[in-house]
Amino acid sequence: MTSTQPGITTVGELRASGHVQRSVKDELRENLLDALREGRSAWPGILGFDKTVLPQFERAILAGHDVVLLGERGQGKTRLLRTLNLLLDEWSPVIAGSELGEHPYEPIIPASIRKAEELKDDLPITWRHRSERYAEKLATPDTSVADLVGDVDPVKVAEGRSLGDPETIHFGLVPRSHRGIVAINELPDLAERIQVSLLNVMEERDIQVRGYTLRLPLDVVLVASANPEDYTNRGRIITPLKDRFGAEIRTHYPHVLDDEISVIEQEANLQANVPSYLLEVLARFTRLLRDSPSVDQRSGVSARFAIAAAETIAAAATHRAAVLGEGDAVARPVDLGTIIEVLRGKVEFESGEEDREVEVLEHLLRRATADTVRERLGGIDLAPLVTAVEEGKPVVTGDRITAKALLDELPDLEVLGEIASRLDASSDGERASAIELALEGLYLARRIAKDPDDDGQTVYS
Repeated sequence: MTSTQPGITTVGELRASGHVQRSVKDELRENLLDALREGRSAWPGILGFDKTVLPQFERAILAGHDVVLLGERGQGKTRLLRTLNLLLDEWSPVIAGSELGEHPYEPIIPASIRKAEELKDDLPITWRHRSERYAEKLATPDTSVADLVGDVDPVKVAEGRSLGDPETIHFGLVPRSHRGIVAINELPDLAERIQVSLLNVMEERDIQVRGYTLRLPLDVVLVASANPEDYTNRGRIITPLKDRFGAEIRTHYPHVLDDEISVIEQEANLQANVPSYLLEVLARFTRLLRDSPSVDQRSGVSARFAIAAAETIAAAATHRAAVLGEGDAVARPVDLGTIIEVLRGKVEFESGEEDREVEVLEHLLRRATADTVRERLGGIDLAPLVTAVEEGKPVVTGDRITAKALLDELPDLEVLGEIASRLDASSDGERASAIELALEGLYLARRIAKDPDDDGQTVYS
């Protein structure tokens, strides 16, 4: 693959250079094989699929199959499809001015064929980047055959062409993606009669518009995504179309906690310092929601929930720092409560859980926090901190308490240094967050009490 656009400008120069035309599926196959032989990842940014989805996806590409990814929302289906174009050649030659971006060696529409016959080796060419060879369409109920395949262009008819003239067609997304990849998200949402229009494209590689057929040897790879809920309820993939996909691959949420955390770290746009243990709480919280019988598992709990939660607690820390004049915005466990208030609508509950949504979320968030405390602070003797609190030194925290004010309330205990060291906390904000996590863990273990004070703050006592 070339890294810069070649300087070749005519088809004669292209032939002289020894360029060999390849189909899209051959490009994908051969470039994937190169990546596999070199031991480099062909799927940057895709996490948690290494041993499950990606081997299946790679085998489908090597087999030259069109693919449908089937999985709940927020599992990275679209993200995976969007990396597929990275396996195309970086630059590909096209006939200059061609409506469908045909290869100079193989014009397929009448205008390009005439132009190639007239100019021969002087036929001008341009180069198309691989990013321009990937087209994506979100399937919606109002999507039409004209959008995907094409329709008669009334402007061209008004110019004097007859309705039977193939040059009166305005091409849709699929033919315009000739020599590229077409991705259709949420495929079952396409009306069944619209899905029928794709049958010839996928098998015979031609298109039918308004009663006549154009035998265009389209070179496209069709990939799609579908949600199992939509697959069986709101819509379905019609059987003939389903049969034409060479591979149907099930995706999933991350199986490993570390992958869940990595997704949050990669995707979240954090406006403040969010310690890793708080991201772990969010990852555990998300996984508990996915296992909860109170949550509608057919809908799933998207990875976007955890990402939005991380951004929310970062925003809470930024807000506190701005209001209280802190120079370093660091998220603290007290900020975790904001995600329930803001994001409860992102979780679909079972029908029998009306009016218990907040109760369920708070319970699972407490469990996630307790599990994280055990994992991160296990082995540290927190008894001296318990004793200090019991002896009448309550600790007040909240969204109106600065990190320095929180630290100033604490007694001089060696265990506080152990907590900060275990959680890699160095600044005041990080140390306050780490110690607040320990206090919350003690409360959840029922070793100390936690109550609101008259100012709406939280008192550990």
